Amino acid sequence: MLLQLITNQPQVVGTILKNTPTWVWGLLAALTWLGLSQLRDRSASMARVTIMPVAMTAFSVWGTFSAFGGSPQFGAVLLAWFSAAAVVAGIVANTRAPATYDAAEGRFLLQGSWVPLAIILGIFLTKYVVGVELAMQPQLARDSQFTLVVGTLYGFFNGIFAGRAIRLWRLATKQQALTAVPAGA
Repeated sequence: MLLQLITNQPQVVGTILKNTPTWVWGLLAALTWLGLSQLRDRSASMARVTIMPVAMTAFSVWGTFSAFGGSPQFGAVLLAWFSAAAVVAGIVANTRAPATYDAAEGRFLLQGSWVPLAIILGIFLTKYVVGVELAMQPQLARDSQFTLVVGTLYGFFNGIFAGRAIRLWRLATKQQALTAVPAGA
């Protein structure tokens, strides 16, 4: 696999990077910027906190389809992806949100975090490594162990994003319900 090749022949890294399409580096720069923007405390609307999980889910689904869409393992890959995403989303959704919600303004006050950057770069790196692996060894798309690990990993990352969004939506719903109840009721 790729790690073994790089360990035994480190000069191959230059060849891999040189053969990477230019647009990939533009995408990495944009995703890094997006992740870095999450480091500072900020305020965001409901739409804004929904966009990133939707976009990262689309990126992950695209990665899954592009890597394994033609594979006989595709159904199992989707099941692994969905299962991992559902389990992780359930766990993350039930943790405390590092945010508050101002129902009057309709905005979240979010604490800065490294977590989104780490997840974004994890998804990117996974997609990149999978792309390189499949370019070098196309038969891996038919390898059930490889496809299930990758599908599970994509699902894991998306579960974190989905869980974070769910807990924010719950926070907003709870705050809206509290502000809708008249004082003294």
